[in-house]
Amino acid sequence: MDREIRSILLVDSSASLLFYLAMLLKRLEYKVMTARSAEDALRMMEEHLPSIILTEIMLPNMSGIDLIRKIRDTARLRAVPVVVLTSDSDQSKRDTCMRMGCACLAKPAEPDVLYRTLQSACESVPREHIRLTTSLKVIVGDGTVMGGASRTEYATAISEGGLFVRTLYPQPRNALTPIQIFLRDSVINAKAVVLYIYNLGEGPFEEPGMGMKFVQIADADRAMIRKFIKEQLTKDIVSP
Repeated sequence: MDREIRSILLVDSSASLLFYLAMLLKRLEYKVMTARSAEDALRMMEEHLPSIILTEIMLPNMSGIDLIRKIRDTARLRAVPVVVLTSDSDQSKRDTCMRMGCACLAKPAEPDVLYRTLQSACESVPREHIRLTTSLKVIVGDGTVMGGASRTEYATAISEGGLFVRTLYPQPRNALTPIQIFLRDSVINAKAVVLYIYNLGEGPFEEPGMGMKFVQIADADRAMIRKFIKEQLTKDIVSP
């Protein structure tokens, strides 16, 4: 379903990490701002209020903990969610951040873990799985009365939980449909239910099609989709 694009302020002294996270989060459809110190982050927030802040504890001059205190003590900023992504192993510092209402993750965080944490922090209805924009050949239906007419289409978005199939011939809402997904050299067989239908020009993709949720899929096939999504998200960027 269509959602507001969220903005994230990344705060870390490492230029390489900021580059990696900025690229990753842009691929996850966030708007990204970066700051290499707490002071820079506070100055940036005077002009642009982010949807969420992702910060390290260990920063030059003002620490991430002091940054969070400043945010919580400023009426204009205190409602902005903060997630801590840190290499600091001091549990007492993490506990301090959590007492101030922050989620805490240790570096390096897997993309799906980071995504779920950000979703939980800033969305009223958080997504559980990363949704990747893509183009994958799929066969919808099996030609039987119950399975629906068999058609070759393309999935333009996929997650561990389902996919969006671009089609001019959507199945009815709530229809349970066999589907084959051609993922690299493998074919994934699953069953999915139609959750919603868009006409041309509607929805986040502005193309006709249907959103489908997997209701039957092998654990190995779900893991294959997860691996594919991670590889596509991190393609051509190296984690520091």
